[in-house]
Amino acid sequence: MNILKHTLATSLAFATLNGTLWATDLPRTADHDYDAPAPGSYKLPIVKRAADGEVLDSDGRPLRLSELTHGRVTVMSFIYTRCAAAKACPMATGVLMQLHRLSAEDEALAKHLRLVSISFDPSADTPSRMAAYSALADSSKSAAEWRFITTASQARLKPILDAYGQAVDRKKNPNDPTGPLNHTLRVFLIDRDGNIRNIYSSGTLDVRLVLADVRTLLAEQPEKNT
Repeated sequence: MNILKHTLATSLAFATLNGTLWATDLPRTADHDYDAPAPGSYKLPIVKRAADGEVLDSDGRPLRLSELTHGRVTVMSFIYTRCAAAKACPMATGVLMQLHRLSAEDEALAKHLRLVSISFDPSADTPSRMAAYSALADSSKSAAEWRFITTASQARLKPILDAYGQAVDRKKNPNDPTGPLNHTLRVFLIDRDGNIRNIYSSGTLDVRLVLADVRTLLAEQPEKNT
C-alpha cells in the first residue's frame, strides 16, 4: 500500500495547471516500460455490447447492471474481496483506486467517468461486505462515481460471468493464502452507450493506457448530462 500511495502522489504531481492529467504525464513502471499513447490518436472499435444482469448495490438494493454501464465511460472490474494474488484483484482494484483519486483532480473525469467493482463471490461478498470494501474509495465528493456491487446468488451471477467471459472456479485447497478461487483478470472499458471498447488483462492493465482509452472515448462522444 505504501508503494501505491507513492505512485499516486507521483501521478498527482504531474497534473497540469488546468487540472487535466494526461496519460503521457504519468511515469513509466517496471511492468509497463513504454510510452503511453496519446488520447485520440487511435480508435477503439466496439468489441460487443456490455451484458445486463441482476445485481445488488452495497446497500442491498437491487438494480440492473445496465444502469451502471450507460451514461458515463465505465471501467468495470470483476473481483472478490478475499483475493490476495498480487497480479489479480488487488492489482485491478489498485488501478481503479488510482483512476478514482486522479479524477478528484480532474473535473472531466469526475463528471464523466464511472468505476465499478463487481464481485464474483456472492456467498462471501455480501452487500455489507462490499460496503466495507468501498472504504477504498476517496470520500471526496469531486471524485468520479465508484460503485461496489454483488449478486444475490450464484444463479444470478452465472449468466453475468458467462456473458463477460469471466472464468471462475474453486481451488483444490480452500485455504490457499492467495484466496480460494481461481480466475482470470478481466477489466472492461465500456462507452456511454453500453458498448465494450477494450478488455484489459494482467499484462495490459496499465493505468496510463486505461486513462488514455477513457479520454479517447470522452473525445469521440458528445457530452451528456448524467
